[in-house]
Formats: sequence, C-alpha cells, structure tokens
Amino acid sequence: MTDPNPYAVRLADEIARLIDLLGDHLTQATSRQAAQILTKVLDSEKGILGRLTTLVATGSQQAKHHTEAGTFPPEVWLALGRAANALDDVCLDLDEHADDVRRLAQAATPAHAVPANRFSCAGGPRR
Repeated sequence: MTDPNPYAVRLADEIARLIDLLGDHLTQATSRQAAQILTKVLDSEKGILGRLTTLVATGSQQAKHHTEAGTFPPEVWLALGRAANALDDVCLDLDEHADDVRRLAQAATPAHAVPANRFSCAGGPRR
C-alpha cells in the first residue's frame, strides 16, 4: 500500500523530527557546542530560523493566492503574514547578538568541561 501523504507532507514531518533531535543534542552540548549549534540555527539568512521565516512568508503568499481563489479563509492568510513578520522581528533582534554567539562558538572549551553525551541520528546513545 502506498503512503497517502504527499512527499512534501512527509518531508515536513521529517524536518520536525530532526529539529527535535537537534534540540536533544543542544541539551547535551558543552557551551562551545551549544554556541556552534545556535550559530547555525539563528543565522537570519542561512540558518534554520531564517529559512523558517522564509517558509512562513512563502506560506503567507500561498495562502493569499488560495484566499483570492476562495479556498482559504482570509484569516489564515492574515495570521501567516503576521507570523512571518513576527519571525522576521525575532531574526532582527537576535542578529544583534550573532557576533557574540559566533565568538563563543570559536572559543576554546575549558579543560574542565565535561564532554557531552553523543547521540546517533536514530536518537539513541552512540556506543
């Protein structure tokens, strides 16, 4: 039997799963590793947050198209537009601290730091 969900829906589910996995890694990271992860997440252009903002803005444009076609209620389009704007504001706020996070990501880890528990992509502990 074939999967009834289109590829893009399965892709969105997989991305959500990977974000959860990244969060698990972040909770186990040293301060330097956390800064390295956050550098990749918070980059307003190439990071996860920036790309999510673009995705929500694209969703708003698609919702506008579907609203004009009469298949989406206008409230969906407006809510997605507000969400895209709010995410963009968050990106701008966090950009003020990007240099600090990058510096922390490049700093040497203190010798007394405890190594983080490593996880495999399957989510279990790596042996």
